[in-house]
Order: sequence, then C-alpha cells, then structure tokens
Amino acid sequence: MASLLIALENLRKTFDGTVAVDDISMSIPAGEIFGFLGANGAGKTTTIRMLCGLTRPSGGRATLGGADVWRDRFRVRSMFGYVAQRFSLYTDLTVKENLRFFGGAYRVNPRQMDARIAELLTTLDLAGKSHTLAGGLSGGMRQLLAIGCALIHEPLALFLDEPTSGLDPVHRQRIWDLLYDLSAGGTTIFVTTHYMDEAERCTEVAFIDKGRLLAKDSPQQLKERIRGKLLQLRVAPLMPALALIRAEPDVLGVSVRSGMVRLYAAHPEALFQRWLERWPFPSIEYQGHTWDTPDMEDVFKAYSQGYHGILAEEAQR
Repeated sequence: MASLLIALENLRKTFDGTVAVDDISMSIPAGEIFGFLGANGAGKTTTIRMLCGLTRPSGGRATLGGADVWRDRFRVRSMFGYVAQRFSLYTDLTVKENLRFFGGAYRVNPRQMDARIAELLTTLDLAGKSHTLAGGLSGGMRQLLAIGCALIHEPLALFLDEPTSGLDPVHRQRIWDLLYDLSAGGTTIFVTTHYMDEAERCTEVAFIDKGRLLAKDSPQQLKERIRGKLLQLRVAPLMPALALIRAEPDVLGVSVRSGMVRLYAAHPEALFQRWLERWPFPSIEYQGHTWDTPDMEDVFKAYSQGYHGILAEEAQR
C-alpha cells in the first residue's frame, strides 16, 4: 500500500462567519492522481490554498509529507508545486527565463539548473519556444509552462486548480499525458476540475459541496453507488418534453444526452412502467427508450444537486 503523503484532519476555514471549508478529513497516498470536484464556491480553491500554506486554517490541521502545512509552511513549500487558476507567470520574460526565475526562487542547485531546464523544455515540448516571451504563447503552451515552473524543483506533490479550463482538446490531452507520467514517477497530483471526463481519469475523486466532503472513492466505485441503470427517453419535441418531465413529482431531475431525456428518479423502473400503461404527456410523442449505465456526470449530479434518492443506501450512511 502506498504511503500517505497528504492528510487532512477536520480542516476548517471561515471568512467573517461564513464557513468555506467545513471539517474535512481525508488522506491521499503518494503517487495518486486525486480529483477534487465541486461547483463554483464549493470550497475547492480555499482547501488548496490551505494545503499550500497560503491561507491559515480556522480549525483542524493538514500535513504534507508529515509536516504541518501551516506551522511548517516555509519548509513545506519546497515539497510541492502550485498552479493557480489564472496565468501567474511573467509575460515579459521568455519561456527559459521564467523557468530559470522559478528555479532560483525554489533554490534549485545552480549547477543543476541548466540540465533541469533542458529536461523540462523537452518534456513539455517547449524547446522550440524557449526564447519566446511567455506573453506570446498560446493558452495551452502558457499552461504547460506554468506547470513546468511548478515542477522545476522536482516536488513531491503538484496542486493544480482547474489546469485545463478553457483549453482546446489537444492541449487538455497533452497536460493529462504529462500528469500520467508524473504520477507514474511518484509525484502526487491534486487537481480540481469541472470536466467529468477528467474526473474519470483520476485514481480517486472527492466531491465537496458548501465546504463539506460528500464522498471520496475511485471513479468506478462512485459510479457503482448509483442504484441500477438510468432511463433515457426518446421523445419529441425534445425541449418541451424536458420541462414537462422535470415537473413530474417522482422525478428528481433530467438532462439531455445524445438527443434523449436522461431521467433521475428513485424508482425509474416503476415510474416508466406506469408511464407505459398511461402516457401522461399528451403533447409529447414517445418514440422509444434505453437504459444506460451511470457515469461521473451522473455521480456529480447526484451529490451536488441532491439526487440522493438514486444513491445506494450504504453510500448515504
């Protein structure tokens, strides 16, 4: 079993009486790709900032490599790299100059600096842009450079706050290929994301809502917490049907998938059988149905939108 690298014990943060992070306890093994999911304002960034020693916890504690992230924050900062949501490099410095600047800030041995920079330029596929100003890079290349600067000192952990937001699919994949390689080499990745397909790529995922930890498990085990399969209806016209079905008292929620209405209900089989016997929507044409297995978007909806009726009982205890 991998040793624990990050541990949170009743970690809490309040701002002027408002609870941003509410007594979170969890642990993350070394080398894991850990996905931290939640809506905007759920407490993801505040949690990362506490783990990075940038914000003092209001209660509880967290450790990285056994060191307290606040009390020992100056020592802990050498153990991790952090990439914030917004591009935070020096746009008037070249790619190579940014790497050298952050290498100096992290006290990389000057005799090893050139070799480390050359290694990162190759790894990040930025060797051809080494003399380009950071401000002249595309969004994807800027983000790769930001990750490179966070990795210059070969940290134990890498914290990434929505690292692929707004990027094209090619650069999103390039970043995830890099994260896989880092994880395989023993680096622990802590990443927040709004993309459910990226949540599928993590070795473990946690959901946070209003500062509270709702669930933490592997993507596969989280999907298995949803009872049975999900009903999808082929109906026309689609959008009016969406509103009518959502208003039904036994329906928790609906969404559109591949031109069909995806339905969340505590007892979808019984509900569908009742509708087959007497279709309750005279203005909507029923054209067929399928049953689909849950994915991470369904899990996210169940936890973040309160669809607890579709979760297995053991997941709610």
